[in-house]
Amino acid sequence: MNDEANPAKKGSGARKDRLAEALRANLQKRKAQTRSRRAGDADRQRARDSDKQRARDADQRSEGLPAAGKMHKD
Repeated sequence: MNDEANPAKKGSGARKDRLAEALRANLQKRKAQTRSRRAGDADRQRARDSDKQRARDADQRSEGLPAAGKMHKD
């Protein structure tokens, strides 16, 4: 084929630079996530969230128990 039929697009270098920068940023983000998981930060956050959810569930159950006690008189 003739090279003149498909001329190189202008600015393709800038696109490659943007893509390279985006890839580097993504890699840094993934490395930071891995480091935090390895250190247990993510696990501690999940544990705190679970504890909060259990506390909310306990509060809701404790509100319902007195009413249930009134209903089950023998």
